[in-house]
Amino acid sequence: MDSGSSRQVIRTQVLVLGGGAGGVGAAIAAAREGAETMIVDRQGFLGGNMTIGLPLLAFLDAQGRQVTRGLAQELVDRLIELGGSFGHRECPLHNSTTVIDPNLMKIVVFEKMKEYGVKPLLHCEIIGTRVENGELKSVLLKGKGKEMEVFADVFVDATGDGDVAYMAGAGFEKGQYANGETQPPTLMFTVGGFDLNTFMDFLEEHPDELKHGSSMKIRPGYTAGFLRASENHVFVGLKNTISKLRREGKCPIDRDTIIYINLPREGYIALNCIRILNFDGTSIEELSRGETESYLQILPLIRMLQENIPGFEHIYLSSIAPFLGIRETRRVIGKQMIRENAAVNGVIPEDTIALGSYIIDIHSGSGDSTVIRSLAGPYGITYGATLSKDVKRLMLSGRCISVDPVVFGSSRVMPTCVAVGEAVGIGAALAVKQRKDPADVDVQAIRRTLRERGAILSMEDVVPNAQI
Repeated sequence: MDSGSSRQVIRTQVLVLGGGAGGVGAAIAAAREGAETMIVDRQGFLGGNMTIGLPLLAFLDAQGRQVTRGLAQELVDRLIELGGSFGHRECPLHNSTTVIDPNLMKIVVFEKMKEYGVKPLLHCEIIGTRVENGELKSVLLKGKGKEMEVFADVFVDATGDGDVAYMAGAGFEKGQYANGETQPPTLMFTVGGFDLNTFMDFLEEHPDELKHGSSMKIRPGYTAGFLRASENHVFVGLKNTISKLRREGKCPIDRDTIIYINLPREGYIALNCIRILNFDGTSIEELSRGETESYLQILPLIRMLQENIPGFEHIYLSSIAPFLGIRETRRVIGKQMIRENAAVNGVIPEDTIALGSYIIDIHSGSGDSTVIRSLAGPYGITYGATLSKDVKRLMLSGRCISVDPVVFGSSRVMPTCVAVGEAVGIGAALAVKQRKDPADVDVQAIRRTLRERGAILSMEDVVPNAQI
């Protein structure tokens, strides 16, 4: 007799699938508005890429105005209380940087979940969906050899990869329009023993190491002096040294610069350098290849830095992220799609539920380059971009929302994902309360609640002089 063959049936009002930035925002917001909410993730913690050493980018726009607030700001405020963040700082490259302690972020997310009564369901994989007459009815999960079927009034696909939408038969796009290429993944890792002052001395003596390729349009002021002035910085550079080491056969990574994030712990930095080319993050075989190749690049990369870059001589491996950081996979087709023209021209429609303002940042999936374009100001992400066009009762949050591949280069950053998730959670809770499909909820009601929670939805809401 197979004692594990029976399937457990679970019912909830809002089911959020995926515990990254978009899922965290949606689950907390839905529960805060009174909906019974569950969040599912395959890891044993929540927060996704917010917990692997990456910074939170572009709370501020290119003019230094704060354009993301609300729940995303609440998370940062709590981190600041715990000594896990320095807050926001303007940056000529990234608009702004907010470096965070990744371990403290895990704790802060769990604090919020408990505060509002979100029920986490961890260590679970999504294995299927039940769709009837174009309406999503339930999602099948599996964990520890046990299957569960979860019924909900509203489902939120926050998997990043659009896995739920894909299983439910929703339309999607993947990759750049020109060639179908997706941005490459990164395995983040952290090192200790970094000597910041020695490295800054080196940069001041070699300012060319902060010059970037023609594809990276960076505003003036990204200098050694700017980086030295605050621990709250992200370094992107060493293009000359990397090119020289590659010619000599000493560079183990497929990118033309080194990126580090200066963590709020003296001597510790997180490295965002590994790049796996020609990669498809929706394939188990490719994910297995990516993890393997990434791990095998870590020690050679540390050795290269130790032997060639002042300030890195005594670095040592501190931690490795528990999963590969995926930049791009599926983008689900929504009832609306945010397109390049709207983002570049700063269009903010009346049904906007979050502002995006990060640079357009597209990493080559087949080479070592990166395309960076600045935006003049923020643009609106509309409610319709979070609603599946094809599947009823299915909402989207995080990087799989309905945007074109160029806008994706901007909208994928984590503060924007949390902001979108907050709106999605409010929309889901209203749908439950009003017994409606989320597509039929009044977006102006969502916007009113968002503003009450401190969110920024238009230029009238923008903080003119951000405190940094």
